[in-house]
Amino acid sequence: MGPLDVFWLFFMISALQPILRQKMLEAARQRMLARLERQRNSRVILLVHRQETMSLLGFPVFRFIDVNDSEEVLRAVQMTDKDVPIDLILHTPGGLVLASLQIARAIKDHPAKVTVFVPHYAMSGGTLIALAADEIVMCRHSVLGPVDPQLGQFPAASILKAVARKPVAELDDQTLILADQAEKAIAQVRESVRELLGDRYPEEKAEQLARLLSEGTWTHDYPITFTMAQQLGLPVSADMPKEVLQLMRLFPQPVRRSPSVEYLPIPRRSGNSGRRMHDVLGEAP
Repeated sequence: MGPLDVFWLFFMISALQPILRQKMLEAARQRMLARLERQRNSRVILLVHRQETMSLLGFPVFRFIDVNDSEEVLRAVQMTDKDVPIDLILHTPGGLVLASLQIARAIKDHPAKVTVFVPHYAMSGGTLIALAADEIVMCRHSVLGPVDPQLGQFPAASILKAVARKPVAELDDQTLILADQAEKAIAQVRESVRELLGDRYPEEKAEQLARLLSEGTWTHDYPITFTMAQQLGLPVSADMPKEVLQLMRLFPQPVRRSPSVEYLPIPRRSGNSGRRMHDVLGEAP
């Protein structure tokens, strides 16, 4: 075998390694999903927006998560019997209002219980989906977020406030059109939130929550913690299954050359944990 053959062999192994690793991750996820479904006797659906990449010789070349989430979730809901509960695991910074509302309305209309699990965060459109669930399960430090609409890079509520502070004569047509779109967007999202909450809350409470979440009360990335969600009256609990957290470990971020977070990947408990760690590392205590 000559040097050129060795080079091509190395190249092929390097090219196939991330593909094989990806297939192993997918198989591990399917096993974990099947395990969760058996334990909870439910349909488990993942909606994860973590950038997961395959790489060729260290260079990311392929984004794994696509943008057809609403189609896939709706298809999964349609394939689920009416008496089978749905468990939806959410990890997302948000997305299109249209797609989020399609998913939210689909799970709201499902006759059996729908539980949304938020292991880390479900912001914006993710919160819109969570509001449609019968129960929202969060970790103590998980967060939801406001659902106020954004037009381009600007919050719709901020556009309206800026326009209100100037005489109309000083505003150009484009700004006035943008303000008109902002007003409609807020009204549409507010009505959608009220629709999702309507049959679970008194009318006055649903209206209050809809306005609070959709009208720019906070910045768009404001974290609504578990405690705050309880205070708002949302149906939250902190009974997060450990399998959900284990499942999230099967969605790794693109590998950096040097990790920004490191720790020994075993439970750290009082007593003999230090000795057990030395045993794991094969070192003398």
